[in-house]
Amino acid sequence: MIIKQWLGFIRKYFQNTIFFWVLMFNLSMALAQEKSILIVGSLVEDASGQPVPYATVALYDATSRSLITGATTTDNGSFKIKTYSRDFYVEISFMGYKTKSISEFQVVDGKVDLGIVHLEPNNQALEAVDVTGEVSKTVFKLDKRVFNVGKDISSTGMSALEVLNNVPSVNVSIEGAITLRGSSGVQILINGKPSVLADQSSNALGTITADMIESIEVITNPSAKYEASGTSGILNIIIKKEDKEGWNGSISANTGSPDNHSIGGSINRRTEKFNLFTQFGVGYRSLPENNEAKNSNLINGETVFSKGKEFRNETFFNITLGTDYHLNEFNVFTLSGNFAYEIEDQPSETNFSFFEENNLISKWVRKETTDADNPKWQYEFNWKKTFPNNEEHTFQLSALGSFFGKDQASFFTDTTLEGDNVDNNQRTATTFQQADYTFKADYVDPLSEEYTIETGAQYVINDVGNDFTVKDLIDNVYVTNDNLTNNFEWNQKVLGIYATGAYENDIWGIKLGLRVENTDLNTLLTNTNEANSRNFTNLFPTVHSSYKWSENFSLQLGYSKRIFRPRLWDLNPFFNIRNNFNIRVGNPNLQPEFTNSYELTSIYTIGKASMSSSLYHRYTTDVVVRVSTFENNVTVRRPENIGTNSTIGFETNGKWSPNTWLTLTGDFNFNYFDRKGTFESQVFDFTGRQWSTRLGSKIGLPSDIDVELNGNYQSGFETVQGEQSGYAFMDFGLRKKILKGKIVLNLGIRDVFASRIEERFINQPTFEVYNFEQRGRFFTFGISYGFGKGEAMTYSGRRR
Repeated sequence: MIIKQWLGFIRKYFQNTIFFWVLMFNLSMALAQEKSILIVGSLVEDASGQPVPYATVALYDATSRSLITGATTTDNGSFKIKTYSRDFYVEISFMGYKTKSISEFQVVDGKVDLGIVHLEPNNQALEAVDVTGEVSKTVFKLDKRVFNVGKDISSTGMSALEVLNNVPSVNVSIEGAITLRGSSGVQILINGKPSVLADQSSNALGTITADMIESIEVITNPSAKYEASGTSGILNIIIKKEDKEGWNGSISANTGSPDNHSIGGSINRRTEKFNLFTQFGVGYRSLPENNEAKNSNLINGETVFSKGKEFRNETFFNITLGTDYHLNEFNVFTLSGNFAYEIEDQPSETNFSFFEENNLISKWVRKETTDADNPKWQYEFNWKKTFPNNEEHTFQLSALGSFFGKDQASFFTDTTLEGDNVDNNQRTATTFQQADYTFKADYVDPLSEEYTIETGAQYVINDVGNDFTVKDLIDNVYVTNDNLTNNFEWNQKVLGIYATGAYENDIWGIKLGLRVENTDLNTLLTNTNEANSRNFTNLFPTVHSSYKWSENFSLQLGYSKRIFRPRLWDLNPFFNIRNNFNIRVGNPNLQPEFTNSYELTSIYTIGKASMSSSLYHRYTTDVVVRVSTFENNVTVRRPENIGTNSTIGFETNGKWSPNTWLTLTGDFNFNYFDRKGTFESQVFDFTGRQWSTRLGSKIGLPSDIDVELNGNYQSGFETVQGEQSGYAFMDFGLRKKILKGKIVLNLGIRDVFASRIEERFINQPTFEVYNFEQRGRFFTFGISYGFGKGEAMTYSGRRR
C-alpha cells in the first residue's frame, strides 16, 4: 500500500510539474501574441467506458511532425492543452492501447473540444504480454512433459548440457553423460529432429547456450511416431524462433570464471510471406577438472596413484540462418542451415607415484598438449501442408543433412621425478568424420473431433570414420605403435515405418501405435580387416491412455518398447591414452539392448500447488555396462552385454506458489533395481536402490529483482563391480530487469559450495580401483538487450 501511494504521489508530481511548465510557457507566449487555442477532452477505455488516467496527449506540427507540446490525463481522464500553433494534430497514447491520432477538428472561439475519446486495447501487445509473463516451468501433455527454461536465470551463460541438468528427471554427469531417471541411452533431438548439435560424444551441445533454448520436452514413454532408439526416453530441445511481425531480436553478452565469455544474438524479421531468422554466437570457455585415481593390486601389493588437473579450452563460433516461406494459407516451406566451428586446446598435467607395499619405487609427471579443430554444419528442408478442412490435418516432409569433423593432435611427455626411470613420450593423431542424413514424412488426419490417425516413415543414414594413430618415441624417433593404432569405419542405416490411432473426448483418451524398424549395421577395422555386419528387424508397439477424473486430477498410462543401438564410441576398440593406467576402449561385438517400459502418471492440483507423480517399471535385456579388467596395474574399461535389469521406480514433481513473489519447486525420484547376469564365469546378480531429489525456490524482490536457489542431491548406488558415491550441490541465480525488461542483468553461481564430486569404487577379489572427479565452482554474469518488439531473453510470440 505504501509503495502504491508513493507511486501515485510521483505520478501526480510529474503531472503537475509538466502542467506547471506548460502553463508558464503559454503565459510567456501570451505576452507576445493576442490569441491562443485551448484543446480539451476526456479519455475513456472503449470496452468499459472507464477513465484512462496518466495517458500521454501530445501536439505535433502537421508539416514537420515535430513535437509542439504535451500533457498527461488527470485521474478522471480529462486533459487540456494550450497552443499558439494553427497547424497541428493530436496524438494520444497509453501502454496496452492503440495510439489514437486526431487531425480533423474545428476551432470555435479559440477552443477545440475533442469530447470523449475512446482508446481501443492493442490485442497484439496484450497477447505478447500474456506469452512473456511468468509461466509454469513444467506443462503436462498426453505423452510428454514440457519444461520451460526461458526464466532459468541460474543457467545464464551456460551450455545446453548445464541447462539439461536443471530439468526434472534429467541428470548430467561431470563427464557430460546424460541420464533420464538414472538411466542412460537417452535420445537427444533438436526441434523434434536428429541434429549434429545433439551429438553427445562430440560435445556439440556446448555450442547451444541457455539464451537460445525455449523449452525442453521430456518424453519418458515415446509414441510410435518417434524412432525407437533411446531406452530411457527422448529429450527434445526446442530452439527459440520469433513469430511476431516486424523486426524482433535480442543480443546478449556473458562473462564468467573460470573463463566463460560469449556474445550471442537472435534476429527475426517477419512479413506476410516470409519469416527470416538468424542466431549467432561466439565465445571462449575453459572447463577445468580435478581428478585422482588409485589402482591397487591385491595380489602383490603394488599401487599406482595419480593426481592431476586437465582443461578443455574452447573457442567456438556458430551461426544459424533460415527462412519460412508461406506460399499460401496451406503451404509453408522452411530452409535453414547451421555452421559451427570449435578450436580446442586441452592441456593436462598428472602426477604419478608407484609403490610396492609402502615403498616408493618411482615418481613421474605426465603432461599432455592437445589441439583440435572441429567444423560442423547442418542443413534442413521442411515442407508442411495444411488441408483446408482442418488445420490439424497436415502432411510434413523433411530432409536433414549434417557433418561433424575433428582434426586432433596430442603430445604426451613422461618425466621421471624420483626412483626408477619411466620416461615415455607419445603422440597421437585423430581424423574423425561423421555424416548423417535423415529423411522423414509424417501425415496426421483428424477424422473427426474424437478420432485421429497418424502415419509416416523415416530413413536414417550414419556414415562415420575414425582414423587414430599412436606413435612412441624410440631413440629420438617417433615409431607407430601398431597395437594401439586403428582406422575404424562405422555405417548404419535404419528404416522405420509407423502408424498410430487415437480416440479422445473430454474425459478420456487412448492412443495405440506400432513402429517397424530395420537396422543394417556394418563396421570395419581396416588395419586388421575385422568386419562385422548385422541386419535385423524389430517391432515396437506403444500404448498411451489418459483419464480426466476432474478438473484438478488426471491419470496417464503409457507403454513402449525401446532399443539402444551401440554408437561409434561404444564399438570402436580404441578410445584414449590420456591416463595410460586407466584406459577406456570400445567393443565391436556389442549387441543392442531392448527395454519394455511401463508408466502410470497422475497429474493434480491442490489450491496453488500442482503435482505429478509416476509409478514406472522398466525391463531391459542385454544390458550394456562397462566392465573393468586389471593387468600390470592398468585398468581397462570395456562395454559388455551383461544380463537383464528390472527397475521399479516412483517419481514426483511439484510446484507451489503461495503468493505472487514466491515459487517453490521440488522433484523426487526413487528406483529399486534387480540386476542379473554372468560374464566370463563371474555372476553379477545383485539388487540395489538409487534416489535423487531437487528443491528450488524463486523469490521476487522489489525493483524487478528475482532470486533463484536450487539444491540437488544424487544418492550413491551399487554397480556391477563396486559402487558410486552420492553428492549434493546448490546453484544460485539473480536477475534484474531494466526498462520494463528491455535490458536484463543476470548473475549465476553453479555449484556454490564446490561440492559436486563424483567418486567411483571398483572392489574385486584381486584388485581395487578408485576414481575422483570434480569440476568446481563457476561464476557467470550476463547482460541481454531486446530490440524491436522483443524483450531481452524473453522470446515472446508463438513458435510456429
